[in-house]
Amino acid sequence: MSGEVLNIKNAAPGVLVLPEIIVRDGAKTTERFLEFFTANIRNKNTRLSYARAVGRFLDWCNERGATLETIKPMLVAAYIEQLTRERAPQTVKQHLAAIRMLFDWMVTGQAMPFNPASSVRGPRYSIKKGKTPVLSVEQMRGLLDSIDTANPGWPRRS
Repeated sequence: MSGEVLNIKNAAPGVLVLPEIIVRDGAKTTERFLEFFTANIRNKNTRLSYARAVGRFLDWCNERGATLETIKPMLVAAYIEQLTRERAPQTVKQHLAAIRMLFDWMVTGQAMPFNPASSVRGPRYSIKKGKTPVLSVEQMRGLLDSIDTANPGWPRRS
């Protein structure tokens, strides 16, 4: 894995920068954190965006004196609430997904007892109008009428 993948704090290229809250928790947690990005997320772009999202969240927690043990659902909810005021709903949902996935990974690896983000709800966001064009009634009728039903062209079996 290149250092660029987790270069959350824009350090020199190739320099791996891990969130302090992770490093402080010890080698087991650090290893599990790195495994999340190397073994669990295959897509490079997803890995990078999740690393930024998780890094931002963990730095935010660190600034408030939190440790992995003291991160509770209320703290995650406060972060999501703040992020909702600053970013688009799609971005907030992506950040919450990254945080949830990381904590799920940490729980299954026994680096954390429970996932504090699992009960936190993100902002509502739905697209009411799709981008796929819809045929008008006249266009649909023309398409259906153009089908030759007398000779469907099915291959015949011998």
